[in-house]
Amino acid sequence: MNESQIIDHYFELATQADSEAYFALFSPDAVVEDEGREHHGIDAIRRWRTEVPQVRYDVLSVVESGTGSTTTTAQISGDFPGSPVNLSYWFEFTQDGRIAVLRIRV
Repeated sequence: MNESQIIDHYFELATQADSEAYFALFSPDAVVEDEGREHHGIDAIRRWRTEVPQVRYDVLSVVESGTGSTTTTAQISGDFPGSPVNLSYWFEFTQDGRIAVLRIRV
């Protein structure tokens, strides 16, 4: 899978409740940063996912850097204050095509 396909798969799986396929997208030592907090490793990412409300993702743009990272802007809508909101998703990938770092920011 190339980076673009991984990102598409990420947003597709992110709408589903705790899917093992979702967690398989990440390297074992991946880092997710969301709302200023970092979550290190699959177990921490799994705990973080239990705190994230069910939302809808509409990808607005994808910009590949060519250096193993891609920035995606997505509109997030759901049952949370301020919905909808546009967020930036910065993905960094391992050489074997898994997500090493994901930073989610406003």
